[in-house]
Amino acid sequence: MDKDGAFLQKLLATFKVEAAEHVSAISADLVALEKAAPNMRAGIIERVFRESHSMKGAARAVNLSTVETLCQSFEDVLSALKKQQVAPEAEIIDLLHRSVNILGGIISSVGAAGEKGRPERETIGFLLRDFEAIMKRAGEAGGKEACPDYPQSGREAPSGDVGAPFAGAGTIRVAKQRLDSILLQTEGLLSAKQAISQRAAELSGIMADAEQVKKDWARMRTELQALWKACPGKHSARVLPAPVKPVNDPMKGVMALFEKNGDRVLRLNDSLLSLGKALERDRRLVNAMVDGLMDEVKTVSMLPVSHVLELMPKLVRDLARDRGKDAELVLRGGEIEIDRRILDEMREPLIHLVRNCIDHGIEGPRERTAVNKPPAGAIIIEVAHKEGRAIEIAVSDDGAGVDIARVRTAAVRLGVISREEAERATEQKLLPLMFRSGVTTSPIITDISGRGLGLAIVQEKVEKLGGSVVCETSEGKGTTFRVLLPLTLATFRGVLVQAGDHRFIIPVTGIDCTVRVGRDKIRTVENMETITVDDRAIPYVALSAVLEMQLKGGVGDQEFVQAAVLGAGEHRIAFGIDEILHEQEVLVKDLGRQLARVRNVAGATVLGTGEVVPVLNVSGLLKSAVRVSRVAKAPSLPEETGAERKSVLVVEDSITARTLLKNILETAGYDVQTAVDGIDAFTSLKTGSFDIVVSDVDMPRMNGLDLTAKMRADKRFSELPVVLVTALESREDRERGIDVGADAYIVKSSFDQSNLIEVIRRLI
Repeated sequence: MDKDGAFLQKLLATFKVEAAEHVSAISADLVALEKAAPNMRAGIIERVFRESHSMKGAARAVNLSTVETLCQSFEDVLSALKKQQVAPEAEIIDLLHRSVNILGGIISSVGAAGEKGRPERETIGFLLRDFEAIMKRAGEAGGKEACPDYPQSGREAPSGDVGAPFAGAGTIRVAKQRLDSILLQTEGLLSAKQAISQRAAELSGIMADAEQVKKDWARMRTELQALWKACPGKHSARVLPAPVKPVNDPMKGVMALFEKNGDRVLRLNDSLLSLGKALERDRRLVNAMVDGLMDEVKTVSMLPVSHVLELMPKLVRDLARDRGKDAELVLRGGEIEIDRRILDEMREPLIHLVRNCIDHGIEGPRERTAVNKPPAGAIIIEVAHKEGRAIEIAVSDDGAGVDIARVRTAAVRLGVISREEAERATEQKLLPLMFRSGVTTSPIITDISGRGLGLAIVQEKVEKLGGSVVCETSEGKGTTFRVLLPLTLATFRGVLVQAGDHRFIIPVTGIDCTVRVGRDKIRTVENMETITVDDRAIPYVALSAVLEMQLKGGVGDQEFVQAAVLGAGEHRIAFGIDEILHEQEVLVKDLGRQLARVRNVAGATVLGTGEVVPVLNVSGLLKSAVRVSRVAKAPSLPEETGAERKSVLVVEDSITARTLLKNILETAGYDVQTAVDGIDAFTSLKTGSFDIVVSDVDMPRMNGLDLTAKMRADKRFSELPVVLVTALESREDRERGIDVGADAYIVKSSFDQSNLIEVIRRLI
């Protein structure tokens, strides 16, 4: 690659970062513009105008004509808004949002090939024509044409706007990979700090031994002096050393050697004492320097939570409109800073939680008005500090609350719990089941929800970060998801414990308390061992058993047992351990891709002695403990004699689409029969046996909606799952699918064969 090409790549990389910031700021301001009072609109429009103008100049610097042209049309409309030639009505704001979405797509695809992968020219042409229509309405068209070939505007951007790579005076942009590398190297100094502390502790032990040798030598000297005085033929009782002794005195050589080595012991003891003091000074100096450097680097890697929350207003707006609802977003505590790596990982979980609030929580305007609620629902994201260097992110809505009956039904259908357990379970027992994969309260599977994966992803991501998530709900008043996270991933406090012949680290944040109880206090309740903590019986299980280790010999004969109580509230379990050693600062290291799936282990750390010790995953331990405690109760299952192939009826009037679906499903192992329309399909249903129906919607004679309605009205087919695969993607079309009783609604524009297979497997 020549120098010019390499330079262009660097310039494009800088442009992507800068342009993404402009797009984010414009999106947030457009959402604010919709809700702003008339006297506040001018300032917001001016900010959007400046952001667009800067992005246009940067795009020109890297020869991205499409971005420049769209920004120019964007500015034309903003100029008309500034001059009040047009009003910021819903149609114009929607058009501006749509153009920002397209700009974001173009920018995200920018690479070495420039605009490769940009949206279709026809799509952009339609967008430009919509802009032109607005300008004609404003009376400022001036003979311009809709120009599908994207001619560059004759306007020149001020030279100061052209692609400045700096965020502002006194700041620079640093590549995220380079910052992560520096942070990892700095965190590695913690191992050196712990090693020095370990050497200091070892030297302290040696010094204690040397001091004891010094005392022993002094005692031996006294005893030897007494022995020499008592020797036969001794002519003098002088105190050692005696200047004159008979040549044949057998004690002379012994005493001389003893005195000589005694002096060496004293000098060695003094040297060790001096070395110990120097090492202690060095240890304190290194600890202070490492702690200070780590704090500084942590500060550099910290970002306000608003860095992630800034995308939420537009997300709420777009999702609410798509679902035919109205919702207002309230953000609190966005200024609180947290490790950037945690923020990056939490972006997807927060999006899932907000989607859940809109799709499952907030009711439609008519439903809300009927129960004396404001037509617009409220979604609140609140960030607050918690004790123990942690933060809590609470995502709340004022909707209808969680439908516990649907959670119970979905959990039983998936086999998560038995029907008898579900009937006895309280709301507090059922709510955590929402985080299990496949459990959903949605009446239909769509491109937004219904697969039961969103909350499972949230829990998996949060627990991977060493946090926890819980759900609180109140019927008719709303739902709150509380996510507890550490402030930083760099280090944490952990407790070193001994279980069997191995040592483990348990994060302090996961430990409720530690206890020591008599072995005779362990009771068995419903085939489960329990101990009493705070006047409440909680399950007890040996950590060695949960980790599937061989138990240390003789432990069962001990009079007392030690236990670490993990979890909180009603979800606490006591884990029996052999010994609690000490608490220390821990730098956790990833196990790598090869060991990423090791159960109950979150990573590893290196002690000051050089020993590698596993760091346990508290949430994994709690789940494994439940499985271990139920092993004795679990009934044996009959061996499978071979799975029967499932049968699918495909209803599609297009021979091409029909053949494609048939091949996809047969490749996946299903028996497939086809029908050309709803009437043909209903006839096949009456003469054959099927496990599921996959149908198009728009068909002659009888369409998919009418077919579904007719099946639901017939007792023979009322429970047979129906998946609608259609090109109709509007909200009204999805609602019609729900109304007639379809189980899933897949839009062909976003069709993916693995998606279809996944939906079918979930339904049958």
